[in-house]
Amino acid sequence: MDQNKIKVGIIGFGRMGNKYLKKFRANGRYEVTYICDVNEEARNYARQESPESTIVDNENTVFNDPDVQVVALCTLANLRKEQIEKAVKCGKHIISEKPIADTVEREWEVVRTTENSNVLATVNLYLRDSWYHNAMKQFIEEGELGELAIIRVCHMTPGLAPGEGHEYEGPCFHDCGMHYVDIARWYAESEYATWDAQGLRMWDYKDPWWVQCHGTFQNGIVFDITQGFVYGQLSKDQTHNSYIDLIGTKGIVRMHHDFKTAVVELHGVTRTERIEKPFGGKNIDVLVDRFADSIEQGRLNKHLPTMRDSAIASEYAERFLDDSRRNRLPSIGDEQTLIAIRERRRNMTDGYGLLHVRK
Repeated sequence: MDQNKIKVGIIGFGRMGNKYLKKFRANGRYEVTYICDVNEEARNYARQESPESTIVDNENTVFNDPDVQVVALCTLANLRKEQIEKAVKCGKHIISEKPIADTVEREWEVVRTTENSNVLATVNLYLRDSWYHNAMKQFIEEGELGELAIIRVCHMTPGLAPGEGHEYEGPCFHDCGMHYVDIARWYAESEYATWDAQGLRMWDYKDPWWVQCHGTFQNGIVFDITQGFVYGQLSKDQTHNSYIDLIGTKGIVRMHHDFKTAVVELHGVTRTERIEKPFGGKNIDVLVDRFADSIEQGRLNKHLPTMRDSAIASEYAERFLDDSRRNRLPSIGDEQTLIAIRERRRNMTDGYGLLHVRK
């Protein structure tokens, strides 16, 4: 054991747990002491990927080890509240996946628990850690857009199909869409004021799998957010549509990506630029680096999202979903198409949001 490294335990070793392992290792300031998962196959995979770690099936082993300083919570949302409470009780700093619990009420309990503790806690709202959003926000802060007036966000992919075992995170506008609810609020630097949402029940599924919401922030900035995992699920060659437009009183800035490369186009009052760089994925490398800084400095890095940020994003994503359910929620498509989509995804080795593929 290297006493100079931050000792971390990863709880939950699915797709995200494996990503955290790689980024903790690459960072160099962490030592992954434990990996915990209740699934035997996941534990066997963890032994293969990280033979230097202790692999366990009981999370209490991780929480009760006084040498562990940080826990990375990569389980499903229905388990996180209790795990966060254990972490606080045992004095462990927390990196959590989102949402931080399986209901809005329980999320706010988590906020109160962590805010009344001495532990540092952050959530993987990964867009805040992306190079492209930070470059765009800096451009705004430099006055190149004049006053920010309109925020337009779109993220549509084939993505996770309904009923694939991720239901505790909610429909896709909550599970995935809360990222975009959060980043719009981050740009606006204000709270949501009004909204109107329209949803669609694709393939006769019980919940809307496509939602578009527009409205205003308290400071007058307007927004529209479109999100859905409905974008060509059975297309021969799958694709997606992901962009953000920020429109000011004088200039604009926009971004699009293909999950490999992100392109930012800046059209300001004094300069025009085009920046093209690797997309960066979930930006976990930035997250864990900023969290290591936080531990060394004894306070949460100002760029890291808080549990409160996550709860707000989750609550408003849920409010927008509820509004869509009140606005004539139509259904288009049938269950047989959904069955075909699920079958195709079970046999895919490269696609959007495949939960069974480890990379």
